Amino acid sequence: MISKARLQELIVILWTISIPATLAQSQAIPAIQTDAPDLLPSTVMADGAPSFHLTGARDLFAESGTNSDTATATQGNSEGGFLTRAVKRGLQDQKQIWTAPFHRANLKWSVLFLAGTATLVSFDEQILHALPNSGVNTSSNISNGLIAGTGAALGGIFFVGGLYGGDSHAKETGIIGIEALANTFLVYVPLQLIAGRERPNEGTGEGNFFVNHSLNTSFPGGHSMFAFCMATVIAHEYPRWWVELLSYGAAGAITGARMTAKMHFPSDLLAGGALGYLIGTHIFHSHCNPDLGGDCHSRDKPRASSDLDDISRRYQ
Repeated sequence: MISKARLQELIVILWTISIPATLAQSQAIPAIQTDAPDLLPSTVMADGAPSFHLTGARDLFAESGTNSDTATATQGNSEGGFLTRAVKRGLQDQKQIWTAPFHRANLKWSVLFLAGTATLVSFDEQILHALPNSGVNTSSNISNGLIAGTGAALGGIFFVGGLYGGDSHAKETGIIGIEALANTFLVYVPLQLIAGRERPNEGTGEGNFFVNHSLNTSFPGGHSMFAFCMATVIAHEYPRWWVELLSYGAAGAITGARMTAKMHFPSDLLAGGALGYLIGTHIFHSHCNPDLGGDCHSRDKPRASSDLDDISRRYQ
């Protein structure tokens, strides 16, 4: 049986994690209008979601003239315009993420997410104690190696295939991947600080919440969260069976290894993996270009023009 104190903890923490839990069904939010100069690609909306893409550093600077003072001023204006628009679009993404569970259409998904997490929390100790203590270090090394490999794969697609090879689809994969990771991080940090859950090897081993309010706690599982975020972007950009198998297989292996390493409880990993998948899916469908293929559809971006088109031309 769950004690009254633990039940109170569950109510608070599950209410917190339900906030970003249903991104895939989130409703549209009106676009933010801006009068920023056309030094960057124009804002393109997908069902009300702002497009938030990063250009290379060299694209932030206007063509320099003979007057160095004029060039310096132009550079400053370009940087200011880019940062302003980037921050606005990033905040719009975060607003959609954190308000999604309050939409009526998402309530059933929130309830399912909460129920699944609550069930695992109640059995966390029993499940973890049933696992052998041997191979803990090996499991930790495997999880670290796999998440580094997933990050390297995403980076390789962007830098080698995109920037060096000139493949617009590869460029989009890298840009959306970076954007998805940034949004995942902005969800991960407050959840870590609020939950403050002890790891399995800390305290009494019961995984008490609201104890360690820092960024190195048990809930949600960071490796699982970021791994599924990257895997989801790659799998959506290249929806082939073997790409999905490798991407989600690696993310699943990372999740399993974190549990056998006894660095997280099962509920930590469930919440982390689900949030990473949902955030990656949300960012992909908000900013993908259907002209480049993948799992992007015309309903994701009604207008044919795309920020990525501009970015691709600038890197050619």
